[in-house]
Amino acid sequence: MAGFNKVVHSYDEALAGLSDDMTIMVGGFGLCGIPEGLINHMVKLGVKGLTAISNNAGVDDFGLGLLLKQHQISTMIASYVGENATFEQQMLSGELNVILTPQGTLAEKIRAGGAGIPAFFTATGYGTPIADGKETREIKGRHYVLEESLTADFALVRAWKADTMGNLVFRKTAANFNPMMATAGKITVVEAEEIVEPGELDPNHIHTPGIYVDRVIKASFEKRIEQRTVKAAK
Repeated sequence: MAGFNKVVHSYDEALAGLSDDMTIMVGGFGLCGIPEGLINHMVKLGVKGLTAISNNAGVDDFGLGLLLKQHQISTMIASYVGENATFEQQMLSGELNVILTPQGTLAEKIRAGGAGIPAFFTATGYGTPIADGKETREIKGRHYVLEESLTADFALVRAWKADTMGNLVFRKTAANFNPMMATAGKITVVEAEEIVEPGELDPNHIHTPGIYVDRVIKASFEKRIEQRTVKAAK
């Protein structure tokens, strides 16, 4: 990276420093807003023993499902199994350590990690197995569970537009877990559909300031649809 220019031109540069047994955060919800190229390059690198933090794990042959298929993930922190049969099979067999976390709690654990907040109380999960082994507290007559925040060695994020300084704009539902994950990684790598020069993005519409971003790479995306639903012809 030269000065404030955070653009890199190869996936080897983008993922430099990634190694076995690291914790990664991967943006996206289903197949919407996932950093496809970065995931594909992790498969090529062959890094193993990863702890992956993501809402879910895509599908069997796309997204994080590719890493699961190659047994590169040892622990998955997610809100649901989704459409991935490999994820389900590895979880049920005990091969994969899965920490299922309520979706809103997962989002807040990541946001809190990026904000430097070590833990917070939430009513979600009290009185269920989610609360097993965790501190609980009654506050103003209601019971809460203490949840620790999440951070990662690498946060892998997809943006619609980025400038060369790392300021980011997300498009519609791709602004799911991406903005909060961008703040919670020791190294944040952004895969962008378009990279523009500083000043071309409206400052009022920037979702993530470049201070959080370490590397930006331009890529094209397949944009696969997880569940295609069409209206029947009359």
